[in-house]
Amino acid sequence: MTPQRGSAHAAASLAHAAGLIEGMLDAVWLVEAANLRVVAANAAAGALMGVDARQLCGRDISELSATPEDMFFWGEVAAGLTESIESQTLVRRVDGGTVAVTRRVSRLQVAPGEPLFIVTAHDRSEQRRIEDELEVRLAELAATLESTADGILVTDLAGNIGSFNRRFATLWDVPEELLKCRDDDAVLAWMRRSVVDPAGYMRRLAAIDDATAQHANDTVSLHNGTVLERVTLPQCSRGRPIGRVYSFRDITERLAAMRRIETLSHTEALTGLPNRRVLADRVEFSLALGQRDGTPFALLFVNLDHFKHINDTLGRGVGDHVLIDVAQRLKGCLRQVDTVACLGGDEFVLLLHQADAGGAETTARRVLEAMQRPFTHAGLSFTVTCSVGIALYPHDGASLDDLLRASGGAMQAVKFAGRAAFRFHQPGRDAVDNHGRTRLALDHAMRQALANGHFRLHYQPLVDMHSGEVRGAEALIRWRDPQLGDVTPGEFIPVAEQSGFIVAIGDWVLRQAVQQAAHWHAQGRRLIVSVNVSALQFQRAGFVDHVAAVLAAAGLPAEWLELELTESILIQDAQEALRRMRALAEIGVKLAIDDFGTGYSSLGYLKRFPIHRLKIDRSFVKGLPDDESDAAIVHAIVDLVRALRLEVVAEGVETEAQRQFLMHAGCTQYQGFLFAPALDCASFEQRLNETERPKKVLRAVR
Repeated sequence: MTPQRGSAHAAASLAHAAGLIEGMLDAVWLVEAANLRVVAANAAAGALMGVDARQLCGRDISELSATPEDMFFWGEVAAGLTESIESQTLVRRVDGGTVAVTRRVSRLQVAPGEPLFIVTAHDRSEQRRIEDELEVRLAELAATLESTADGILVTDLAGNIGSFNRRFATLWDVPEELLKCRDDDAVLAWMRRSVVDPAGYMRRLAAIDDATAQHANDTVSLHNGTVLERVTLPQCSRGRPIGRVYSFRDITERLAAMRRIETLSHTEALTGLPNRRVLADRVEFSLALGQRDGTPFALLFVNLDHFKHINDTLGRGVGDHVLIDVAQRLKGCLRQVDTVACLGGDEFVLLLHQADAGGAETTARRVLEAMQRPFTHAGLSFTVTCSVGIALYPHDGASLDDLLRASGGAMQAVKFAGRAAFRFHQPGRDAVDNHGRTRLALDHAMRQALANGHFRLHYQPLVDMHSGEVRGAEALIRWRDPQLGDVTPGEFIPVAEQSGFIVAIGDWVLRQAVQQAAHWHAQGRRLIVSVNVSALQFQRAGFVDHVAAVLAAAGLPAEWLELELTESILIQDAQEALRRMRALAEIGVKLAIDDFGTGYSSLGYLKRFPIHRLKIDRSFVKGLPDDESDAAIVHAIVDLVRALRLEVVAEGVETEAQRQFLMHAGCTQYQGFLFAPALDCASFEQRLNETERPKKVLRAVR
């Protein structure tokens, strides 16, 4: 073949090859093996390199190479040492930029003696962008998993571990060596050995595995005492389950706190003895048994002698220690079937099942003997005696109230006779008659005090936990009698409740507090005034209309009045209470639950009632921040309140340490001696001015 014909044949072959590559989707260019220059390129190559494909022809291949690897490869091609390569690399665009590609180079013989290299480049820019974005998302996911307070474990449908966070390893106390070796079977076996009930744990896992789309929630108890809440969710891809996500949360403290709250609803907080509710239940059982077959029982009312003297001289701490010791001694005097209950303070009641007068006397003597042993505390040694009154069923009463009245009267008779003894109830001769006369005298004095204007209101500030601003005031009644002197609410309120006069007192407090709130409102002071409402007052027909009328008469918008209700109000007639509370809420009055945690209402009621906020009883605040039980209870109450979207107020805050703890726990407001006690109106306004003055000065400076 002549040179002219060979050259023509080569040109035709090259043209044919150029035509073939034009139809390819990937970028393709042909490179002469002799001089490593581009002799043909398709339109895709031009688009990839940023120029018209024809402008690539004649360029040295090194101009299009962007990595040392490619430069080295083409150097070896020129030296005849290699003929192909395939890798992920970068190519250089004409404008100097680079593009990530998957590049393949292979030798191509298009005509005899005219070898070419065909270079194919697949643009990886979008794939690389997706990979980079995926890497960022994975990093964000990993950071999120590590930042959560829950332990997270992800498995596939076969149970193989996909991922987990450090919190998971901490909650399950998984050894570090198991985590490092990534032995799934060893980790899962460790979890199985850690639970209290391995068989039940495995049955539950099997049930979850059988239902791949199931959402599950249960608890797992570990040998170390930890209780974990386990939430199981399916992991899906394109709508189909591909694995499971297990979330573990430590609820040990929360469960302990809830158990403590439940216990407190049945027990007296200090001594741990059954409270009046439990006593009533057990007396009802004894009454039913007695009515059925005549089985007798006895009630012993035990009251400590001169206990107030112990509190006044040695302090309430020693007094609390004595009450706890007394509770233990009384329990030691009883049979297992009997009950000792604490009605509050230094009043105890013993229920003796199937006991006649002889059995009651034996127990009473045993109690007096137990109390004769000296009490010791902090190096002090002293004696505390008690007076015991005895009532027998059915002779002295057919109800708990009758028997308590009879045994209490007999106990008072012992007090008047010199104390430190016991006595059976004797109708017409017990001190209950004198005690009744005393209550009648106090009831009469109360009625005169209301008529003669001897009652007055004090206001205790409700303070914002963060800003220190006064947000409201709780109206508290005070009584200074010309003959009796200062009479505490603890003395006259129980008498008023028993006689029903509490309704008249409550109405007076409501009117006075609303008028004062309206006066402050007219002065531009936006203070919510809280008023305590008794059960009798709340249950009175027309109570809601009465509240509305008082507000209208004073000209106070309803949202500036808050009524504080006790838990006992909520459970006496839940449906009626709900109706009245909704009616109050409809007119705009705010509602709060006072002394929360000391009663025995069902927490389920709280979801139904239109309550604005809860007030944590001072008994749970007293031990903060050092008492772990009180701290756990406060946290549990605050968590509950947050879940119900309510505000929470702490009562009885006396120290800065208590305030700091409660603020960090999530309480929004507080009241207590730390800021101010209950103050008369003038002192309250002066205290309010003192807190507002720095803010006015600051605004003036600005």
